[in-house]
Amino acid sequence: MVLKIKDGLTPQEIEDFASQALSEMTLKEKVHLMSGHDFFKIMLKDRGKGRSVIPGGGLKRLGIPAFRFIDGPRGVVIPGSTCFPVSMARGASWDIKLEEEVGEVIGKEVRAHGGNLYGAPCINLLRHPAWGRAQETYGEDPYHLGELGSALSRGVQKHNVMATIKHFTANSIEYSRFKVNVVMNERTLREVYLPHFKKCIENGCATVMSAYNKLNGKYCGHNTHLLRDILKGDWQFKGFVHSDWMDGLYDTIAGINGGLDVEMPRVKHYGTKLIKAVEKGEVSIDLIDDSVRRIISTMLSYTTRKDPQQYHSDLVGCEEHVRLSREVAEKSMVLLKNSNDLLPLEMNTINKLAVFGRLADLKNTGDHGSSQVHQDNIVTPLQGIKNFVGNKVDVVYTEGKDLEEVKNLSQNVDAVVIIAGYTFRDEGEYIRQFIRRVGDRESLELKADDINIIKTVSDLNSNTIVILIGGSAIMMEQWIDNVSAVLMAWYSGMQGGNALADILFGKVNPSGKLPFTIPKKESDLPYFKAHIDEIEYGYYHGYTLMDKKEINPRFPFGFGLSYTQYRYDNLEVKSSGDIIIASIEVSNIGKIAGEEVIQLYVGFENSNVDRPKKLLKGFKKVFLSPNQTQKVTIEIPKKNLAWYNPETKRWEVEDMPYIISMGSSSKEEDLVSTQLKI
Repeated sequence: MVLKIKDGLTPQEIEDFASQALSEMTLKEKVHLMSGHDFFKIMLKDRGKGRSVIPGGGLKRLGIPAFRFIDGPRGVVIPGSTCFPVSMARGASWDIKLEEEVGEVIGKEVRAHGGNLYGAPCINLLRHPAWGRAQETYGEDPYHLGELGSALSRGVQKHNVMATIKHFTANSIEYSRFKVNVVMNERTLREVYLPHFKKCIENGCATVMSAYNKLNGKYCGHNTHLLRDILKGDWQFKGFVHSDWMDGLYDTIAGINGGLDVEMPRVKHYGTKLIKAVEKGEVSIDLIDDSVRRIISTMLSYTTRKDPQQYHSDLVGCEEHVRLSREVAEKSMVLLKNSNDLLPLEMNTINKLAVFGRLADLKNTGDHGSSQVHQDNIVTPLQGIKNFVGNKVDVVYTEGKDLEEVKNLSQNVDAVVIIAGYTFRDEGEYIRQFIRRVGDRESLELKADDINIIKTVSDLNSNTIVILIGGSAIMMEQWIDNVSAVLMAWYSGMQGGNALADILFGKVNPSGKLPFTIPKKESDLPYFKAHIDEIEYGYYHGYTLMDKKEINPRFPFGFGLSYTQYRYDNLEVKSSGDIIIASIEVSNIGKIAGEEVIQLYVGFENSNVDRPKKLLKGFKKVFLSPNQTQKVTIEIPKKNLAWYNPETKRWEVEDMPYIISMGSSSKEEDLVSTQLKI
């Protein structure tokens, strides 16, 4: 039997083919489908040239196509692809439609490179900002993560590329990820660390990548409770689970019994070892057949679906895709401080501008691990500023190594822009096999040289603007009161420099909002240690922890300034069947157009069990012209108010008054609130 590939196979036809294939396949052929192939051969051939497509599965005899994996999530890692801002930056956009568009571009470029399986979205929850791979995820809140991850998955999969949610789950310490045992109770697991994964599954994400770490004593790739009880049982996931790469599977029998379907990127514990385990009666053939059925069904669901377009090589890094990268960077940047409305800079009042910092003219798009997009056409902050001002403004630049030079220049310019922060040498993926000694951050502070420049300049020039480059929270207490403006620019992709200039000079009104909390003290954060064998993850972190302990952070979750002002009025909330409908009027009371993120939180202060003071349960980003008022409505399914009762093993919605709040950030003063009894 050979499958006749045709567009639009029905689910029943796919199911029938999978059943027939299973009846005809040998055990060796079945196990062949359950791993990646030729990894080291491809890597040796590709040395020094960038990333390649990594194949797995496939069986020519029966016409079963192979999956062809390409990593992410910043873009397609193969050279020449469009390099977008990192996921954390895109999380700061709070723009679901935009993230789906990013997914579509990535899907197109994956196909143009010959791939059909993509290693994103990464939706691990940001428990602590020191985590080295924080930049690869979207933020600290489960609801926010689920919405952004689902959007990327939908976009990618429109082009018949299988998306992969990773890393399942509690993978948020980089140096210890290969060994650490993360301990948590069932409520914390269900309510905090799994909802975003479940949301992506509900939105049709095709595959799941397991995590390296242990959860409650068992490796996530072997974890029956995670993979079989919850993912494949409770959530009815029909796709396949593949391991994280390079030792993501530690044991043959534990892996297949635990629910791991595919070992990537090559055979180490499956293959011959798995065949022998079946032949000895140590592994049931039913488990093998279940995995193979999942692989075949998922593959055929995508490879036989009609393509919406053709995928030529000229799609890769094309002008349209690069333009989107710039728009994403513009909508991601977060204005944190703007004393006396220093920003935007006025071209007709700025004659001379100084740009300082070792990062100002560095091609700096983030981590150099598995998420690195190999793209040379990168616009640095200095280049972007010069592109924007042309010969209308005199731009002077120095890295800032000579503080005397910095002092002299600072006193003879109209404004100073300092580019400070991190690079791939400070935070990123730790890959032990290749001795890449990067991982979790040792400190949340800027480097001493950056702080010295900021303090020196701000003492001499009142128009000091600090641009922060990095993947998550940066502490600012040593210097923030001395500067006029602070903009979080992230690792902003190949067009980041142009986007930064658009913000600085007012061509674009900033609309980003923080996807995490920035504390005043590191001690306000949960316990974190980079090198550790076991750690307990509690129920609270981020803004829920700040609320619980009544700590006032430097910047709250969801915070971000604009060049205009917004007013919130007339909150209306009603219960209708299985949903809550909340509406509020949002007005642009400033002089320029802008986009505002309206956030909806539900408060649980009347609960009889320990619950957060409030949780994000909805958001919308809307465009408003000057003097325009728009009524914004957000619906919440009542089931989303439930807590997980570990005694009954059920989700339960309490009969009590809930506090419904809408506003511009998670800060109480930024919210309009009312109560609703359901």
